[in-house]
Amino acid sequence: MSTTVSAEILPYLEEQRRLVDAELEELLPRAAEYPASLHQAMRHSVFAGGKRLRPILCCEAGRLFGGDEGSLLRLGCALELIHTYSLIHDDLPALDNDDLRRGKPTCHKVFGEATAILAGDALLTLAVEIMAAPCASPERRLRVIGELAHAIGTRGGMVGGQVADLETAGRSATAPEVEYIHSAKTGAFIRAAVRCGALEAGASEEDLARVSMYGERIGLAFQIADDILDVIGSREALGKSVGKDDRQRKVTYPAVHGLEESRCIAARLVEEACLALAPYGERGLRLRQIAHFLIERTH
Repeated sequence: MSTTVSAEILPYLEEQRRLVDAELEELLPRAAEYPASLHQAMRHSVFAGGKRLRPILCCEAGRLFGGDEGSLLRLGCALELIHTYSLIHDDLPALDNDDLRRGKPTCHKVFGEATAILAGDALLTLAVEIMAAPCASPERRLRVIGELAHAIGTRGGMVGGQVADLETAGRSATAPEVEYIHSAKTGAFIRAAVRCGALEAGASEEDLARVSMYGERIGLAFQIADDILDVIGSREALGKSVGKDDRQRKVTYPAVHGLEESRCIAARLVEEACLALAPYGERGLRLRQIAHFLIERTH
């Protein structure tokens, strides 16, 4: 595959993003519904933009194994709500203290810290409610919920990675430390998005192992690409502050490995991810295209 993003993947991603947004519109409480301030804060953050990468990956992995489109889409939306909750909390003054997210004021800047915290809590709770709704295979769905809980938890998941990120800021870190932080804080949830789509579709254990390797590799590559963009990107393109990792002395791949080596590592991870999908041939084309897009994007 070319090292430039295939021309057809961008319109496809936009089409899939619109499908996700339409479903999110149905799932979220209306802005005027009481308590209006909370529901407005939830909608402010969910509809502030974003690529909808996690729901798209969930749906694509499920399609690989013939999953039901409606079930996959609702599951993907639940993942997006969890992702948005994490961003709201990540932006808070106690953590990254960011004023911008996706080019718009962060939730706490518009609604205050207390409402922002509660909006994040509410999005996580709504995600659980969506996943707990009646479905065709309760056994599969239970496994999906367990998968997600682990991916956002403390044992190699998002919350554990966030704590490690906070505790290593301001000091030198080793290559294994930065790999753990990225794999846990970002990579684990992306890996879970792929696995959950496959699980929802009833993939075999052999198939699950293949897509797990794909998800693990692209999850780490995605965060490395983010690190690189924080160094070379612009505030206008990214819709958020740039250069902040360096100012806060955050543990990043460019800080440990340098820019060029970081690019090489990300490219190698993507190649390994695509290799894991080789048995599926053309059926895995979209997932392979997405993998390349993740490290070629400019925002």
